[in-house]
Parts: sequence; C-alpha cells; structure tokens
Amino acid sequence: MILTVTLNAALDITYRVPALTPHASHRVTEVTERPGGKGLNVARVLAALGHDVTVTGFAGGDTGRTLRERLAAEPHLTDALAPVAGATRRTLAVVDAATGDTTQLNEPGPAVTPAEWTAFLDSYEELVHREGLTAVALCGSLPPGVPVGAYASLIRSARTARVPVLLDTSGEPLRRGVAARPDIVKPNADELAELTGSHEPAQATRDARRRGAHAVVASLGAEGLLAVTADGGWRARPPKRVRGNPTGAGDSAVAGLLSGLAERLPWPDRLARAVALSAATVVAPVAGEFDPSTYRDLLPRVAVTGQVTAA
Repeated sequence: MILTVTLNAALDITYRVPALTPHASHRVTEVTERPGGKGLNVARVLAALGHDVTVTGFAGGDTGRTLRERLAAEPHLTDALAPVAGATRRTLAVVDAATGDTTQLNEPGPAVTPAEWTAFLDSYEELVHREGLTAVALCGSLPPGVPVGAYASLIRSARTARVPVLLDTSGEPLRRGVAARPDIVKPNADELAELTGSHEPAQATRDARRRGAHAVVASLGAEGLLAVTADGGWRARPPKRVRGNPTGAGDSAVAGLLSGLAERLPWPDRLARAVALSAATVVAPVAGEFDPSTYRDLLPRVAVTGQVTAA
C-alpha cells in the first residue's frame, strides 16, 4: 500500500471553451469536476496502475464533502482525509480548445488551526506505521496555518517508521524538507533553481542532492527527467514531443517514480515509466489523467541514458 499526503487538497473544475479571449464572455462547452491537489492526482494514477493507495490530508466544508463523495467512487483508493472547519479550496482550469492552452486559477485553501494540525499528525503517525506500507508521497502546497516546516516533520516520521518518502513541493517547504533527508525529491526546473541558485540543471540537481536528499529527480518539462541518485545518474527523454494540457503531468511522473519504488524496479525503469506517464497525461482529454494507450505506446520507446555522474 502507498500513502499520499495532500495537505492542500482541492476540487478541480475544468471548463472547456472554443477559444479563450480576455475581457470577453465565453460559452462553456464542457465541464468536469473531480478530486484534486497534487497528492490526490498521484493517487489516482497509482490506482489506475493497480496499486492500493490511501490518501490523507485535509477536507472540509461543502467542497470537501463533494471531494470525499467523488473519492468513494474511485477503485483502489482509501480515504483517510482529516476533517477541518474551513472549506476545501477549488481550482479552476479553463482549456482553450483552439490552442490547447490552459489557464489555471488556484484558491489558497482553508486555514488550519493548531488543534487540527495536531490531530492530523496523530493520524499520520498511525498511517506510516501500518503494516504493508511501501512508500509515502508528500505533495503540493501548504494551506494557511500549517507550519512551513511541516514536510520536514512528516519526512522524519516516515524515516523513523522505515518507510521510503518522496517529496514534491516548492519554496521554503522544499528547502526545509530536503534537509530532513527524503529518499526522493521531484522538483521542476524553476523549483530546482530557486532551491540551489543554479539554472544549469545537472549542476542544480547535484547541488540539491548535497543538501540532504538521497535522490533528486528533476522535471525538465518536454525534455523529460534528470536523476541523480546514490546508484548513479540518468537522463530520460520521451521519444517525441506531445501537445496538450500539461496540468498534472508532474504528478503522473511522481506516480511513476513511486510505483517503481514500490515494485523495486531499477532506476532506469522507474524513470522510463515516469516519463511515459507524464507524456500520456499531457495528451489526455481531462487534466490530470493519463491516456493508457499513449502510455503503453511510449513506455518502451523512452530513451534512458547514464549521462550524469552522481555526486
């Protein structure tokens, strides 16, 4: 079983319009609504790959109730979300059908009280000590009221329980989380540059690993992934560029890395899976889901080369 943590869960709403024009009124041709937030996106992809996943984090208000009702219909997913008094946020994606571009609007999330945070920590401790847990993913932004060092605390708890942990966040939570020595961190190029001060991906990835992470897998968008680990370094590239909506592509990459970790695959196989899933998410009609046929087509054709020297 894999545990994903989404402290700032969301109800994702996607509008499709024929063309998005600033300052104009638009007729929406299609609306989709589903549970969201990075960790829930990761969980959905893991479940589609056949893994049993428990999801935790916070949910509250009418939006949170709707989110949990939707989760109940998802196979392979167990809901362990903690209640909060505030309302779960919404995210709105507007997809321009003419260009394929997406405009994203993200609410900040509910304010979490000290008592709610303490209750969550107690629940999390129980979850990471459950028998059969193979990995933990800590994903996304922090809602108001949650300490900036929250992920560092959760990483230390997972390591005490001897459970591998992956961190996917940004800014100060990433900086503090890396120092707690997670097994994997998965920043994108901008997050990596902010963390290390270097805009050269290979150097920045090595620098990030020196800060405490056991492995760093940098997402380079359409150029694939760059990984520096204790076992060596690799670059993984998709066989072709794909067009579409990149929303959720990074979350699918995290799911690929986690599933490979749980299945004890070698690093090149984990990276190939992550790249193929990420590309298959870009071409999917709904943001944050992946197209299975595209994934199966791309997986054997992802190029993985050992061009990076581990620090």
